[in-house]
Amino acid sequence: MARVAIVTGGTRGIGRAISIELKAAGHSVAANYGGNDEAANKFKEETGIPVFKWSVADYDSCAEGVKKVEAELGPVDILINNAGITRDAMFHKMTAQQWHEVIDTNLSGLFNMTHPVWAGMRERGYGRIVNISSVNGQKGQMGQVNYSAAKSGDLGFTKALALEGAFKGITVNAVCPGYIGTEMVRAIDPEVLKSKILPHIPVGRLGEPEEIAKVVAFLASDDAGFITGSTISANGGQHMH
Repeated sequence: MARVAIVTGGTRGIGRAISIELKAAGHSVAANYGGNDEAANKFKEETGIPVFKWSVADYDSCAEGVKKVEAELGPVDILINNAGITRDAMFHKMTAQQWHEVIDTNLSGLFNMTHPVWAGMRERGYGRIVNISSVNGQKGQMGQVNYSAAKSGDLGFTKALALEGAFKGITVNAVCPGYIGTEMVRAIDPEVLKSKILPHIPVGRLGEPEEIAKVVAFLASDDAGFITGSTISANGGQHMH
């Protein structure tokens, strides 16, 4: 059944692939983005998917953004919380600003986006929420105390909210990607990638954004109604949780 979906951070990287996959599944997709107008407009031209700009770190902006999407497309039944940022630093050099920026987007962003759609999902007796966490939220990562804390927090959020939504027909799941071949990862020095990262991935390669998108599209489908509170790891065997 065709439904309305919001994908945060939905115009680039993994989010872009998710937006395209959900559209291919027949859904009406709204791709949210936070900053890059040029990339968002290019994405809109290439895919025909409408784009909406707001910061997931701000609750009021999220509430307004959801209202705008629902006015244009209809009630939101699918929410993919994908938007994320990094502000990497060793802990002894990490600033309070670096900590708060990552927590505000990568953890509080889930509350800010989910809360405005939750009442409607409960009333209609249907919802699919998929939170994009990270392998580094499962295993931790040096230089990413802020990011790892937020992404681990996403998993606690997923499990607790799944319990609240279950009897209302709302599923809440998480996907933890490993190293995926997005612009961000491909910007890493090829030698570092070859010597430090790929040897730790048993399948011997980076993942593709489309591989994550297919997992998300299944969790967002009517067929996944008995899966809730789950974490799907897609990391090429790098970490088995």
